[in-house]
Amino acid sequence: MMELYQGRPDITDGRLDREMRVYDCLDRLGITYLRTDHEAANTMEACNEIDRVLEVLICKNLFLCNRQKTKFYLLMMPGDKKFKTKELSKQIHSARLSFADSNDLLKYLDIEPGAVSVMGLMNDTEHAVTLLVDEDVKAGEYIGCHPCVSTSSLKLRTQDLFETFLPAVGHTPTMVHLVGEE
Repeated sequence: MMELYQGRPDITDGRLDREMRVYDCLDRLGITYLRTDHEAANTMEACNEIDRVLEVLICKNLFLCNRQKTKFYLLMMPGDKKFKTKELSKQIHSARLSFADSNDLLKYLDIEPGAVSVMGLMNDTEHAVTLLVDEDVKAGEYIGCHPCVSTSSLKLRTQDLFETFLPAVGHTPTMVHLVGEE
């Protein structure tokens, strides 16, 4: 049974530096959050139980790039919505979008596959990644995400993410409207 904790873990043995940097950043910004630890949750299906514990819908975070690998995007969308490349490509005027490879994910966001998270933008100091946010994500009071590892999940206020975290890490979201249907 997963438990909820307020804030950072008391015991940090075995925790990766990238995870601890997320807690440091959130604490420094005065952002409160709930945390739960769990087995690796590398798929949206695995996040369903976490959603119930946190009482929030974990965002689907997709790391994308154009064919030339000159533009990178982090897309945040509701986990229960289907992703249609064509629908997004048209809105951001970027043809041939595909999933970026794990080397680029590590290079720009310091995250391994399965743990993609908006929190990784704190590692994108060159602002090489454009944040795309489905408007439904911003509509909720809370947001769920990984702290750059797939073995913990966080619940924080959506307002804190958009009004405190993103400005602090120098990222302005581009809002998109995704229907997720044919």
